[in-house]
Amino acid sequence: MRKETIRKCIGCFKDKNRDEMMKITRQNGTDEIFINPNSKIFGRSVYLCYNNTCIEQSFKKNKLARFLKSDLTEELKEKIRTTHKENL
Repeated sequence: MRKETIRKCIGCFKDKNRDEMMKITRQNGTDEIFINPNSKIFGRSVYLCYNNTCIEQSFKKNKLARFLKSDLTEELKEKIRTTHKENL
């Protein structure tokens, strides 16, 4: 039996199972940002629910950039939106 790992969404601040959320990581050293990386990539990570409201909320108040301590490009924002639609 595997223990459930709980993480907090930065859009709605609700606690959910990590497997139900999108993980966004800024890698140490390179500052490259990955969406849903495996556990072998180390760096600063945030979690978002797979719903449009949480994603747009994180962009609206620039929460995602502040939590990752990095600037976000429009290309990256579009990639996050696309990843959300693929997981519906």
